[in-house]
Order: sequence, then C-alpha cells, then structure tokens
Amino acid sequence: MKILLTHTPHMRDNYYGARALAGLTSLGEVVLHQGDETLEGEKLIAAARGCDLIVADRATALPAPIFDALPSLKAALRCAVDIRNIDIAAASMHGILVTRAKPGFVESVTELVFGFLVDLNRGISRATAAYQSGQAPTAHMGRQLAGTTIGIIGYGAIGRAVAPLAAGMGMRVLISDPCVTVDEPDFEQVDLATLLASSDHVVCLAVANEATEKLMNTEAFARMRRNAVFINVSRGNLVDETALAAALAEGKIAGAALDVGRAPDQMPTPAIAAMPNVIATPHIGGLTPPAIEAQALHTVEQVRALVSRAVPDGAVNAATWTRKI
Repeated sequence: MKILLTHTPHMRDNYYGARALAGLTSLGEVVLHQGDETLEGEKLIAAARGCDLIVADRATALPAPIFDALPSLKAALRCAVDIRNIDIAAASMHGILVTRAKPGFVESVTELVFGFLVDLNRGISRATAAYQSGQAPTAHMGRQLAGTTIGIIGYGAIGRAVAPLAAGMGMRVLISDPCVTVDEPDFEQVDLATLLASSDHVVCLAVANEATEKLMNTEAFARMRRNAVFINVSRGNLVDETALAAALAEGKIAGAALDVGRAPDQMPTPAIAAMPNVIATPHIGGLTPPAIEAQALHTVEQVRALVSRAVPDGAVNAATWTRKI
C-alpha cells in the first residue's frame, strides 16, 4: 500500500500530527510532500504516481485531470469535512472512492464563537491594541450577553452545540435552517428575515453550497439591527464581502468577527480584517490539538478499513467504487 500525504510540512505539523502520521505509516508506505506550496496539477500527479491512496489536506484540489492521470489510485481521502474542491463525479467515473473526515472540530469552533461574542460586545481586542500601542483606551459601555438574542443560521453540529450554551447563559436563541426541524422547546425556529431583524448577534454556521452562496448579501445586512454584530466561522462563500464591507463602513451593523473569508485557504480577506470594527483570526476555529487529531486519526481509521477491504466511515461514493484494494 502506497499512500501520498499531501500536507506541506507546516500543514503536516499543524493539521495532521505525529500520532496520526505514525498510524498511517504502520499501514503502508507513506510519501510525504516536502515543498512549501500546495500540490496541484502536474506536481500533484507526479507525487501521486504509483500511489494507491491520496490523503489530502483541505487546500489540495482534486479535479478531474488528477483522476484521469492516476490509473493506480483507488481512493482519495480528504482530511477535512469540506470536499467541494474534489471532483466526485470524475472520481466515480474511474471507480475511485472519495471519503471525508468527521467534524472533529465542533467543540473548538464553538468555543471560538463565544470568544468572538464576548470580544465584540466588550471591546477586549480594541482595548488591548490601544494599551499595546502606548495609548490610553476609552472605557466604552459594553453589552452583557445574558438577556440578548442570538440568531444561529444553520443548525448542524456546531449550531447544535452553540444553541444550548447560549441559552444557558441567558440568551434568547433563534434558529434559521430550512433543512431541519428544531424540536427543542428552549429555541425558536424562524425564517432568515425574522432572525436577522430580531437578533443582537448573528452567527453564520450554514453549510456552504450553491444555495447558500452569498447568503449574507446587501439585503441581509440591511435587515440587521444597527447595534447587531455578525460572526462567520463557517465559510467565506456564504458572505458577499462587498456588502459586508459596506455595512461595516456605513454603520449598518456594529461589527463583525471572522475566522473565514474569500482569501486563499478560506482566510479572512485582509481589507475587511483591517477594518476597525472587525475582529479577524486566520482560520483557527478548528486549530486545536483535539480537533486536528480527531480528523487526522479518522483518516487513519479509514485507511485501516480500506486495507481490510471494507467501506470506510465517511465514504461519499461507495456505490461507484470499483478500484478495490
């Protein structure tokens, strides 16, 4: 068994880890990418030539030409949940299995949401920056979270983690997700327009797909309260960044916290991150050892299943998988 791990050395240290690498090595010959740039095109094909499996980091795209050029490839395993940059139809046409990792980052991203909530409403970053630059910060009146309303867009794993914690802190919880039914009596399911107009804090946790592309646009930000804040820890694709920048600059919303954006590798866009009423972090929501190890170790278990000629947990096209181990 020959396995290409596409992570750069930096990504390997931060997003795969020694324990998972040791587990992968115990199952086959592992080819490590030693360059600093994401593998793509001919370089990716050259690195994967002769490999049975590719374990790919989130930044490594797997379009149709990759699958066309690798007759020995049997499976492509994504060490992340997001598989939008993998051409599943092309993989299926060649009988190649595609898998995704489980969402092991729920707790870590949930914690970041509450860090953003406190910072946006109490001005922690702003005061710290002033002190560190030698200035005396102005003591601004903050907003207590208890007694306010949080609006959660998207009721997936992270939304289901955020909602009860927010309720436990004394917040009214509104949820908008047309794909699920919210049964919990402590939460209110509403349409998106109602959520935007009623919330002090809007937290974007929806899945990124064609239906949610630029979900938060000029009309959406116009519906929000002027003293409301916006948080995005999902994907940059959900936000029309021109509309967000205008809403922030014109005072249509009070502030934003972003861990994702439309810059490379889903980073916040620097121009928006630099705005004075924005808190931005470089896509660190799931960057904690437990979160990273959970996903990396899941790929090891997927490889173990493949070695045993079983369909691994997380397979997305098992019905068309013909290139068995």
